[in-house]
Amino acid sequence: MPDAPQSEVTATPASPLRLTIAGASGAGTSALVSCLRAARCRRPLVIADAPDGETHLDDLVAAAATADAGLLVVEASDGLTAAVRRQLLQLSALGVPQLVVVVNKMDGVGWAQTPFDRVAAEARALVDELGLSAAIVVPTAAAADENVTSRTGRAPWYQGPTLVAALEALSAADDPGSEEEARTGTDVADAFEATIVWTEAAPLLPGRTYLLRTATATVTASVVRLKYKTNPANLQRLAATTLVRGDVGVGNLKLERRIAFASDRGRRHASGFILLDQVSGRTAGAGRWHFALRRAENVHWQTLDVDKTARAVLKGQRPCVLWYTGLSGAGKSTIANLVDRRLHDLGRHTYLLDGENVRHGLNKDLGFTDADRVENIRRIGEVAKLMVDAGLIVGTAFISPFRAERGMARALLAEGEFIEVHIDTPLAVAEQRDPKGLYRKARRGVLKNFTGIDSPYEAPQHPDIRVDTTVTTADEAAEQIVALLRERGFLGI
Repeated sequence: MPDAPQSEVTATPASPLRLTIAGASGAGTSALVSCLRAARCRRPLVIADAPDGETHLDDLVAAAATADAGLLVVEASDGLTAAVRRQLLQLSALGVPQLVVVVNKMDGVGWAQTPFDRVAAEARALVDELGLSAAIVVPTAAAADENVTSRTGRAPWYQGPTLVAALEALSAADDPGSEEEARTGTDVADAFEATIVWTEAAPLLPGRTYLLRTATATVTASVVRLKYKTNPANLQRLAATTLVRGDVGVGNLKLERRIAFASDRGRRHASGFILLDQVSGRTAGAGRWHFALRRAENVHWQTLDVDKTARAVLKGQRPCVLWYTGLSGAGKSTIANLVDRRLHDLGRHTYLLDGENVRHGLNKDLGFTDADRVENIRRIGEVAKLMVDAGLIVGTAFISPFRAERGMARALLAEGEFIEVHIDTPLAVAEQRDPKGLYRKARRGVLKNFTGIDSPYEAPQHPDIRVDTTVTTADEAAEQIVALLRERGFLGI
């Protein structure tokens, strides 16, 4: 009897499994990836590659944002090295929900069970401490495609799945994934506690502003306080004032405005973010919210009847900030003082914030590390903003060596109110002048973190006015700056 006709069945395509790969250099990651890409899987695998067999941190961060699972590749003879433990900590911090640990190069240990059991036990203990889903641990020899797509005969003691079978059994992450769900997050706030994975070569500096990007918003933000960083060797919390590349830490973030967020780890689009360097545009870090800080709900802006415009009209001028920047010894204070004197003689209402004077009071608790320099300029920017709000023409004479902080100060003010004045003096000339003997001390190593010697100075790229002090006298420079103020309408309304 002929077979009965079969009714047509339309198969529902299996959803792809998005993998992010991490692992130690030399663990055979490239060979493993090649095997997986050549495998005939029941569900498509979307693999974030690992260049040269080692996951690059930027790639790990980018892939982890949408990964359904992490694939951690460990060499059988090495086990969980410090580098591997750090990567596992990073995967956990970025919210990767599931983990498969591949103990590769088992042929290098003769497919012995003892090395595998040791690595498997260590991996499962660490995964449990990190709060990840229980890890699947699979022994492989990827270069020979053993136990990757088909079972090897050299490990009768292993009764678990091949790597491909283990991956096919994973579920897609429980993630809404839609921008609409992220947009309707459980709450809105402008201050959060969050975990941060730092990827930039330059360290994270609390107080420095970065661009924070979520699925639905891009805002400026700063880490106002670092609470701790995690030691990947033992998961202990360590006191920290900064994060360097690869570090995982927890701190408080302050945003320029309120945005929607969700703290539920399952809602990954709504609870994750990346941080971008404002100058280069490169990814500086990534992380996940924990919860909104109480101050975000309890601190509000108070509207006042007398505003900046009313105060400026009373003074007959338009307020602004003259932000003098340049190397030590360039002549910032001299020129700023001359400008202030001329404006006073013209009957204008001014105030001059000088770097030396401010460090006697407001900023006397700060040193000269990069982090302290950032905080120094942050405070000055906020004070200058208040003085502009009072209707004053404010001069600020500070080295202010970093473009990011000068950009932060500019962003505090209305369009056109920040006038960047680059007092441009070559290092050799400033060092030759050396009125306070600071360069000589820095050259001898007595004075550390000195701008131009062992701490960088980032010159303005597009200042409002540039003063070349090798061809311009201080009096001539002051006249040029006053002329610019007059031309732009700041001296009379």
